[in-house]
Amino acid sequence: MNTDPFEDWPPIPPSGGGRTVAQAVLHGVGLGLLLLIFGLLISAAVALGVYAYYAASLPLPEELPERANRFKTMRILDRDGELLYEVIDPTGGKRLLVTYGDLPQDLIDAVVSTEDSSFFINPGFSPTAIVRALLANLRAGDITQGGSTITQQLVKMTLLSDEQTLERKIKEAILAAEITRRYSKEEILELYLNEVYLGNLSYGVAAAAETYFGKEVSALTLPESALLAGMLQSPYLYDPYTRPEAAKARRDTVLRMMLLDGRITMQEFSEATNTPIAVVSPTAVMQAPHFVLLVRQELEKQYGSEALYTSGWDVYTTLDLTLQRQAEQVVSAGVAGLAVHNASNGALVAIDPRSGDVLAMVGSADFNNEAISGQVNMAVSPRQPGSAIKPITYLVALERGWTASTMLMDVSQQFPDGANPPYVPHNYDETEWGPISLRDALANSRNIPAVATLNLIGLPNMISAAERLGITTFTRPDYGLSLTLGGGEATLLEMTGAYAVLANNGRAVKPQLMRRIADRQGRTIWSAPEPTALQIVDPRHAYLLTDILDDDEARRRTFGANNPLELPFPAAVKTGTTNDYRDSWTIGYTPELAIGVWVGNNDYTPMDQLSGARGAALIWHEAMLTMLGSGPRQAFARPEGLVELEICPVSGQVRTANCPAGHTELFLAENTPGACTVHRTVAVCSVSGKLAAAQCPHEQVHELRVTDLGPEWDDWAQRHGLTPPPRESCPIHEQAADKAPNENSLRKNAEAGHGAGHSRGVGQGR
Repeated sequence: MNTDPFEDWPPIPPSGGGRTVAQAVLHGVGLGLLLLIFGLLISAAVALGVYAYYAASLPLPEELPERANRFKTMRILDRDGELLYEVIDPTGGKRLLVTYGDLPQDLIDAVVSTEDSSFFINPGFSPTAIVRALLANLRAGDITQGGSTITQQLVKMTLLSDEQTLERKIKEAILAAEITRRYSKEEILELYLNEVYLGNLSYGVAAAAETYFGKEVSALTLPESALLAGMLQSPYLYDPYTRPEAAKARRDTVLRMMLLDGRITMQEFSEATNTPIAVVSPTAVMQAPHFVLLVRQELEKQYGSEALYTSGWDVYTTLDLTLQRQAEQVVSAGVAGLAVHNASNGALVAIDPRSGDVLAMVGSADFNNEAISGQVNMAVSPRQPGSAIKPITYLVALERGWTASTMLMDVSQQFPDGANPPYVPHNYDETEWGPISLRDALANSRNIPAVATLNLIGLPNMISAAERLGITTFTRPDYGLSLTLGGGEATLLEMTGAYAVLANNGRAVKPQLMRRIADRQGRTIWSAPEPTALQIVDPRHAYLLTDILDDDEARRRTFGANNPLELPFPAAVKTGTTNDYRDSWTIGYTPELAIGVWVGNNDYTPMDQLSGARGAALIWHEAMLTMLGSGPRQAFARPEGLVELEICPVSGQVRTANCPAGHTELFLAENTPGACTVHRTVAVCSVSGKLAAAQCPHEQVHELRVTDLGPEWDDWAQRHGLTPPPRESCPIHEQAADKAPNENSLRKNAEAGHGAGHSRGVGQGR
């Protein structure tokens, strides 16, 4: 059997040149090869020309990292690094950069299997994919397929425009080749995964991991990695929030491609596809919103708005998120309990007086409640503080030589008030207590003595002291004496900061919101300076005020026993209430924590007789116990230079035998009082009832025990059963003394009588 496959073919006649068939074939093959080589050379030359033409006008590949990282989300963190908020560019999104080493292998495999299975071996573009896409586009008459590798997609996102033209595709391939030549595959994939958009304002896989799963990208599981990889094709179509079924189907497709590529096992595939999609809430949560917005405002003021969206900084604040959550709960529950008194809102500020760190800030009872204007930060909104401002008035008095026992008169008085009619203040309970010590006047928040004190120390001096303590809002030119009762507006933040100065033994540390700022590499680019505690108040004066505000016994006359100002550990505190009950305040402190609370309505609607003690004090009390616990706490340290003396309870001076039972009081060592001048005995003439004169007969003079509050208070003293001393000397015996002969007059009379007798004798001749 003939096995020659060419046996039945007709013979080929020899050519004119007499060449054999073999020669002809070889000649044809050679000519074809020459033509092929020539064609390849021509194509190469054309390709090089095209490459050179487009490459001359393309951005440099070296620009890729900078363009890829053109923005990164700024993160605002609490003092321990807990995320409070990411500052998102309203025209862009949030971005967190991640290194290749932090990418889980499952995510790398899922992305490569889905987007570019030959990524690690291709030259930056895939010729077969380009041809396939070209044929499809020719059939469609439009650009319907891209045929882009991961590198080409990165080029498109960072270096080129979005136009869909053949020219742009050529540029894309050229740049992809150049980038592949200059960067490692790991670097390219890192840049790509930091740049891709994955929906819901999330740029990059790190931001997407936080958005959808609330975790760092390194902690992603296989199903989660596959879900993100599947979203690369269309974040909108495969959004797990709005299209969970489509997202799951796409995720399972990615897992199937990973299985076919041999990147996962059948068991891993089965377990992953049977895992339900579980994503965190799509709401962009801003923890401690009022605090965060205040920090953002400060950052924008210092660095400009662009830094918020492009810097990628991590801003470590002073906030303690644990204390913040406790404060929010206490305020929310407290305001809800006060709703029956027509109170709809509340605010709280907590400061570490030793460092000035703002540890918690609650600007409203509910940030999202439009009915109460919840987004308005009442912690920094000026309101009238009521009697919470009184300690500043008494601080000035102490600095001018007054003492905690200085006697004040809680009696109705008229005061000048500039061009206005005389000012007549009234006490909260519409009563008068008469003589009262500075300690009792402040502890019981008596209005009349506070106004009288301000009248004597001078309004400018009080305003100056308030500024020294950090209160910047007393700027009007028309304040009157009512300023000591809360007639000027101040913010809760600044008021709490002022009290923190007293808690810090008179050392001022300005309240601060931020501790440090780190760049995207984690390097500190700014840190808060070490707190410089400037001694702006004599520590002894600060302690005296603290001792008064911590005196539970002294304030019980007004607030009663077991009132909300009392705590199981030392704490100084003062309440404040404004006219018509529009504002309820309580501010207090321990050596380690100062807390200020405001309760009211944003629209100034009056509450139903809700004073500071019945409103804000309840929240303050609960906040102190929640944040510090109910166990023993550090006591206030008494500074040197203070002495204790037994004093008269009325005069505040050193007690004598004429005084009622006394008690001890603290004084500056160089500013102790003398003996009591209120309770004393005076010599009174029984005939005239006035102060005995030197000429009053001894038997007509008697001793009278009196209460001398001062001449201006004699009428009040008499009306209240007290005996003021006579203010004039006895006129009767003074007149008699004027008529009685004295030694000179007797001598003159004697001399005059001798001369007269001699004359008469001569005349009479006897």
